[in-house]
Order: sequence, then structure tokens, then C-alpha cells
Amino acid sequence: MGLFSFTQELAMDLGTANSVIVNNAGKILLDEPSIVALDRKTDKMIALGEKARQMHGKTHENIRTVRPLRDGVIADFNAAEQMIRGMIKMANKNKGGLFSPSLRVVICIPSGSTEVEIRAVRDSAEHAGGRDVYMIFEPMAAALGIGLDVEAPEGNMIVDIGGGTTEIAVISLGGIVSNKSIKIAGDDFTEDIQDYMGRQHNIKVGDRTAEQIKLQVGSVVTELDNPPEDFVVHGPNRMTSLPMDVPVSYQEIAHCIEKSVSKVDSAVLSALEQTPPELYADIVRNGIYLTGGGALLRGLDKRLTEKIGIPFRVVDDPLHMVAKGTSIALRNIDKFNFLMR
Repeated sequence: MGLFSFTQELAMDLGTANSVIVNNAGKILLDEPSIVALDRKTDKMIALGEKARQMHGKTHENIRTVRPLRDGVIADFNAAEQMIRGMIKMANKNKGGLFSPSLRVVICIPSGSTEVEIRAVRDSAEHAGGRDVYMIFEPMAAALGIGLDVEAPEGNMIVDIGGGTTEIAVISLGGIVSNKSIKIAGDDFTEDIQDYMGRQHNIKVGDRTAEQIKLQVGSVVTELDNPPEDFVVHGPNRMTSLPMDVPVSYQEIAHCIEKSVSKVDSAVLSALEQTPPELYADIVRNGIYLTGGGALLRGLDKRLTEKIGIPFRVVDDPLHMVAKGTSIALRNIDKFNFLMR
């Protein structure tokens, strides 16, 4: 490495809801919501991450908050670029130096990405100062993070439920054998909760409150062993605009996200249908790994195990698993040939 290391290496998990940056030693440098606050007149970035999330839904007309990624892909190019640049800067703030080293970045992308979408991520990263930009598919990164031997001739299935997409992939011999990427994920559960609160309880709730309900009492089964306490929502009545307090139980949430969750069930089944029988036998033996923020929904592993008959298990620290795997890929850039330039 010498006195001056001119190449800095970062692994990025650019997510619809949260972005994580990890260095090549596997240490998490940054974990922030993927949201920026921009000045409407100049389009300059005012705030980023948690700060911008606190502004979300509370801005006046000169500030707009943008989530640059939609469904796992870049929707607002300018905002995405500013966000990536800002995040790299934040990850570096503890290492002040006179010059900025050249960056080598590995970024993970949804396995269903088209050429154009992959190109958009690469261009954004290059504009933000990345010199060597590599890509890795999310399920692959998750498998590395879990500690699976991805290059072995053995099938493993990963279900990664993120904010914008749910990725389901069967991995063997360092490649993705069959994959299914659906755009039903955490954001859709949050939207379902918003709709339900409006329809059922006549109360208006914003994105952030709906997100909070999901974290506090989110569940996919109506019988839990240790149920969470009811969450009390404060908000305006839709008809009269007078304040209301509504307690929400986990059973209600299980009912209202049922439709979206059953789409995840059927996507898993359809990915299993496409799997060659030899690999299928491996998967039944090894079980299926659940990762991503959606894996934290209470009872998801239980529900899927009952529905499909193959043991599902939630990995430790599902929110950072993909980022950890991306940093393993960063350490072995020369060894792994499934990284894309």
C-alpha cells in the first residue's frame, strides 16, 4: 500500500430505500436513506440521507425531496449523481486529505436490470468520481455476504426483499441460473398501509408514518408467538380534518399487505418452477435464504415455509447483507469473473 494509497476502494449497495457504503475491510462507513433534498431554483443539494428524510413531506415550495431510485433503478439521473457524490464524500469525511484518491467502486444492481438501467448506474458512479466501476447482481452479493461458496456446483436460493424490488435467484457455479425480479417490495407494503388507513379508519397518513407502522407492527401472519403492541397513529380525519388517534394491530397489517405478499409467494414458486431438478434438490436440502429489509417482516419465514414446504431462514443482519457481500466482491475483484465492467 505504501505511504500514499492512490486508489480508494468502496462497495456500494445503492438501494431504493437505503444506501450502504462499505470499505474493503467490510466496515460500514455509511448507512443512510436514499433521499436528497434539492433547492428548486438551483437544483443544488441541500441535505442528504437521514436529514433529507426528516424533511420529507414537510417542505415548502423552494425545497423538494427526491428519492432518486424507483423500483431499484435510477429514475432521476441528476439527483442520483448528486446523491452518490454526497454519499462518497460523507463516507470519506473521516479521512481528510489534500487530494481525492481515484475511486474503485463495486455497485450492486437488481438482477432484472436492462442494459440501459445498468448504464445509468455506471454513468452516475463515473460522474460522481468513480474511476473503476464494477457491477454485481444483488442476489450474488447477498449470497457472498451470507458466506455461501457461490462458485461451488451446488444450488442456493436467495430471496432479497428490498425497498423497490424483490429479487429471487438460484445461484450455482458463480452465476445466476434462474432469476425472478418483481417490483413488489417494501415500498408497496408501505403504500398498502397508507391506502388501508385511509379506507378503513378514515385517517390520512404520510409515507413516513406508514413506514413507521410497518416497522412497529408489520407482520404477514395473523398469529404471532410474541405479538408487538398496538401502534397508535395520530392524524387528520379524511372527512372532517379533525385530529384522530387510531390504534393499529399487527393482524390488520397482515390483512392489508396480504395481496402484495402473495405476489412474492407466487414469484418464489415461479422461480422454483424454472429451476433444474438437480439444483432443486440442493435447494430443498439447504433451505432458502431471506435477506433485505422486507425479511424483517414478522412471520415471513414461517409463512413461506408453510406455503412452499422448503425451510426458509432469515439471515443475520438482513439490511446490510448485500453490502457486506459487495465488499467481499471488492476484495476479490480479480478472482471473481461474474463482476461486470
